[in-house]
Amino acid sequence: MFDEQDDAVKWMIANVIREAHKAGAKIGLCGQAPSDHPEFAEFLVACGIYSISVSPDSFIAVKRKVAAAESTEHRVQMLCTITWPYRRSTSSR
Repeated sequence: MFDEQDDAVKWMIANVIREAHKAGAKIGLCGQAPSDHPEFAEFLVACGIYSISVSPDSFIAVKRKVAAAESTEHRVQMLCTITWPYRRSTSSR
């Protein structure tokens, strides 16, 4: 089953956004996650997303989360610091 709140999924989204920024590309997300979980929009803003599509019934809640995230930039940037939780060490012991 798919869970957009899973750390591995968030890690992948954060990395795609980061790579798009490195390439000088604008990046947006069209999907149900910000509509179903407005706090997910806060995570996307922290990662530097350029645009987010949401369903009309969730627009106000998501807009409030985005506005709050953009007004507290330092705190929000910390939300996007996602590391792969299953990374194995490559160093020998």
